[in-house]
Amino acid sequence: MEYSDANLKKILTRTKVVAVIGVSMNSVRPSYYVARYLSLKGYRVIPVNPGHAGKMLFGETVVADLSDIDAPVDMVDIFRRSEAVPPIVDAAIAHLPSLKTVWMQIGVENAEAAAKAEAKGLDVIQNRCPKIEYQRLFGELRMGGFATGIISSKL
Repeated sequence: MEYSDANLKKILTRTKVVAVIGVSMNSVRPSYYVARYLSLKGYRVIPVNPGHAGKMLFGETVVADLSDIDAPVDMVDIFRRSEAVPPIVDAAIAHLPSLKTVWMQIGVENAEAAAKAEAKGLDVIQNRCPKIEYQRLFGELRMGGFATGIISSKL
């Protein structure tokens, strides 16, 4: 799948509210640090994980399911196995017309669910990470492609 930089940048610029499906409370898990990064960049991140429903993460209450979100959602970011994607997309479609993008994380692809979302007019990104794309497109990648966040005072 090829995605133009212009389209990825458009998606990341227009998005304000992201529901992160499968977010972890464990700070070393990719879903945690991607969600945290997005929240630090000004996105409202609504964490979705039935195992942690009711807990607080990034200033938001973790919800069990997309259907528990009563706010408009611009993008759904999926941290689940590829075979789990179709019912997530079905639930995400209920957030139309505010929903604009279904984003599947690195290693997550589902052609059937993608086609269904696209048929509803949604942008679909598969096998990519919005954190990595944001850093790449908005000039934050350093040190051989890593945004380490480490700044040395001895330069």
